[in-house]
Amino acid sequence: MTDFSSGTQATVLMLFTTLVTVTLLMCVMAGPDRDDLTNFYTGYRSLTPFKNGLAIAGDYISAATVLSTTGIIALAGYDGYVLAVSTALSLVLLMFLLAEPLRNAGRFTMGDVLARNMPGRAVRIAACVVTLSATLPFLVVQLSGAGSLLTFILNIPHVAGARTVCIVIVGSLMILYAALGGMRGTALIQMIKIVLLLGTSAVVAVLVLHRFDWSPGDVLRAAQHGSGAGPAFLQQGLQLGTSGLDRLDFVGLQITVVLGVACLPHITMRLYSAQDVPAVRRSMSWAVGTVTTFCLLVIIMGTGAAALVGSRYITAADPHGRTSVLMLSQVLGGASDSAGSTILYSAVAGMVFITLLSSVAGMTLAAASSLAHDLFAHAARRGEAEPRTEMTVAAWTSVAVGTVAIGLSTLVQNWDVGVLTTLAICIGASAVAPALTYSLFWRGFTRTGLLATLYGGAACALLLMALSKAVSGTPSAVFPNADFDLFPMQSTGLVSIPFGYLAGWLGSRWDHRRRPAVSGENQRLYEESEARLLAAAE
Repeated sequence: MTDFSSGTQATVLMLFTTLVTVTLLMCVMAGPDRDDLTNFYTGYRSLTPFKNGLAIAGDYISAATVLSTTGIIALAGYDGYVLAVSTALSLVLLMFLLAEPLRNAGRFTMGDVLARNMPGRAVRIAACVVTLSATLPFLVVQLSGAGSLLTFILNIPHVAGARTVCIVIVGSLMILYAALGGMRGTALIQMIKIVLLLGTSAVVAVLVLHRFDWSPGDVLRAAQHGSGAGPAFLQQGLQLGTSGLDRLDFVGLQITVVLGVACLPHITMRLYSAQDVPAVRRSMSWAVGTVTTFCLLVIIMGTGAAALVGSRYITAADPHGRTSVLMLSQVLGGASDSAGSTILYSAVAGMVFITLLSSVAGMTLAAASSLAHDLFAHAARRGEAEPRTEMTVAAWTSVAVGTVAIGLSTLVQNWDVGVLTTLAICIGASAVAPALTYSLFWRGFTRTGLLATLYGGAACALLLMALSKAVSGTPSAVFPNADFDLFPMQSTGLVSIPFGYLAGWLGSRWDHRRRPAVSGENQRLYEESEARLLAAAE
């Protein structure tokens, strides 16, 4: 099913070249001046709510959402449906709970929000460490997956050298986008991506429904047969299992997704570029509508892949089904040498390619911004760095982050690194989400509580994930031949999320008892900014 004529491969290469040329040119044209921090970090807050909403949705929908979620639906049915719904719900939670306070409290990075009432080097360093902890695993997953996916798309022999070249190419492009484009440049890429993503996915979904005479029931029945699972395809358990502990693990994973995905630093960073509070409301409305629409299309595409391709062929190409949408386009396009097949496959391949590029560019920008703004400008220079110097550091940290991510991705390209996606989301839910909610809504939150939340939540998620059965002890684990799975789940959320909140509460209570003057000062600073924070009052 992966054999294509030279004409199809030439079309795909031409499309890739066009996308890279156009997006890179737009990044250069939209790039900030070398001494303008506001332009680099927020793009002057010049995007309209509609455009900013598309950019937020573009950052939110990563390659993992497009490929992995579609694959999980194709192979596990009901479990994938719940995951897609949880992904959309996470952004809804961000819109109603955190979006406006974050816009009122933030300036450039998550460190600005957290240090608002608790200034100091320790807070900035902790914010930077957690930002890197949440973004680097995602970058490694996206880049290591890029090697395998691009060799599949271009029908290149699946060898380590070819995958390494693809990883280096995608990684180099992401460095250029982040370093040259800043917030405005990467926003333009995200807008292009989301338009292509919605358009192409809608075409594929329409073709799936048309193939079954517009009958969702027929699609589901064919998916049950094609998956080989029968009625179990529409029941919980195909992904993680059906035992009581497996069901608890499944619930924990969904809670982690709802709390963690929208709190990741590269998502919240987009909110600071909104013009004002009404603009952030409208931006989030557009983003939620866009993401919800796409999740519905993902459900149709994943079900269509199970129905028309079948789990046997999907798992033969990739055990996790990440190539299912590409294989679906091959089936829907007809004969491999037909014009329809060439056009549809090229469009889907282009969609996947631009998704990979834009996802890693946004994450690189978030990591580089935290290093330059939180660590260099505030922790090292105590806020005294010149704008031009900070801009230069931001550009070079983009190179550094990208280089580290490329190096790690090439080292682990033969591993099953999907567990790193779960780790990043767990850190978002266990460290970032508690820190933001406490900082924004609890006047008794103190510096010790904040540090305990950030370090404690992240460390708990990291330790439990390392000891989970997703890493060892099962045939599908990263190290299937090892056996140190002391934590009997694949997601840490049920333990690490409460631990993160508890650590913040205990740390704050300790400050109230041991250092009442410090905790009183934190409370005073919160009360002074509370009206503006929660109601945008001046």
